[in-house]
Amino acid sequence: MSTEISIKRITAKDFLEKKKKGEKIVVITAYDYPTSMVADQSGVDAILVGDSLGMVVLGYESTLPVTMEDMIHHTKAVVRGTKRALVIGDMPFMSYQVSVEEAVRNAGRFLQEAEAQAVKLEGGREVAETVRRIVKAGIPVMAHIGLTPQSIHQLGGFKVQGRDVETAARLKEDALLLEEAGAFSLVLECIPKSLAKEISDALTIPTIGIGAGVHCDGQVLVFHDLLGLFERFVPKHVKVYANLREKMKEAILQYAREVREGIFPDDDHSFK
Repeated sequence: MSTEISIKRITAKDFLEKKKKGEKIVVITAYDYPTSMVADQSGVDAILVGDSLGMVVLGYESTLPVTMEDMIHHTKAVVRGTKRALVIGDMPFMSYQVSVEEAVRNAGRFLQEAEAQAVKLEGGREVAETVRRIVKAGIPVMAHIGLTPQSIHQLGGFKVQGRDVETAARLKEDALLLEEAGAFSLVLECIPKSLAKEISDALTIPTIGIGAGVHCDGQVLVFHDLLGLFERFVPKHVKVYANLREKMKEAILQYAREVREGIFPDDDHSFK
């Protein structure tokens, strides 16, 4: 008889239950096998394989160059490193904007090829019908409004959204439309915390904040940001919990010194 304990993977339905119970939802990004394993073993509720990998892993200036092939490749690795967390694949730029049919097909690839359990896409009312069709195909969708990085050229850069009455009202309407379309959760990025509270209170689905204040039903941060691994810039909404970049440099510097001085490898690290 097997003594192995099965671990139940969190589902989109669990997100809705957590909202009902008032339990905060913890989401983190991850992009490969070892980091997803660490995140999963740390007990996060969900791992978003974000198109932010374009900047923090691939070195692009924005998320726009990221392709479906990039996303499928990295999502596969993340799924292999997880047992418990809900894995959400982020639909990259132009993978869902051309047509609803193409959007459904690409969303399906995340589940069929990468074995993710949900997808995320950016946009408000303009993607509501796309969300509806993807959900109808049996694919859970996390929606995303506020600062939408794929639209930075249209938005005029990385700026807080919803500060005036008109745009705040539009964002709230978008949130309600996305819920009605079937999204199981909604990312609110870089909006005033008061607006995030209004939206969170108005929805039955959970909101996941990033730069949207404490009143959201959960939070998401980029793995490399919260661990101090991305040095190009640190957004205001990011709390750096550890400076692993410096620790990594220290270890590599010590390794290089020991090699150059003939200290490594010693007898303990050599074969007889």
